[in-house]
Amino acid sequence: MTGIELRDARDGDCPALCAIVNPEIATGLSIWHEIERSEADMRDWLDQRRAAGMAVIVAERQGAILGYAGYGPFRPHSGYALTVEHSLYVDAAHRGQGIGNRLLDALIHHARQAGRHVMIGGIEAGNTASIALHRRHGFAETARLPEVGRKFGRWLTLVLMQRPLT
Repeated sequence: MTGIELRDARDGDCPALCAIVNPEIATGLSIWHEIERSEADMRDWLDQRRAAGMAVIVAERQGAILGYAGYGPFRPHSGYALTVEHSLYVDAAHRGQGIGNRLLDALIHHARQAGRHVMIGGIEAGNTASIALHRRHGFAETARLPEVGRKFGRWLTLVLMQRPLT
């Protein structure tokens, strides 16, 4: 894992971010979208996070983006203003190298410094690696919502995990 730099995402990273998330959209269950993201979609997502003072962080080695993570509002109502929900994606060829650990640490640190109170992760119940990653970082399962999503013709169960930040 040497030589990996974590930094804030930039507009020029959008093609690489799409290259990481779109295969997961096409074949995986960690994101429940069915339509691949365009570079413009990704730029809009990035702009929304930055405008709200929230983080999008990339893991980069020798100019190649290996993964990214970001957080945004949990829900749009003012009562949830201090609660954030995050997402984290590592390129399939680079999983299992500790990149997800570093990205999640950086997100937690950023959210804590920004005065957020709770971070939430929504994970497909069969994604045991992600559930274990979150447990290692102090997240606890707080809800299991059976059959609330659907992809590839099958029902999916959402596990909500949360971590206090203050």
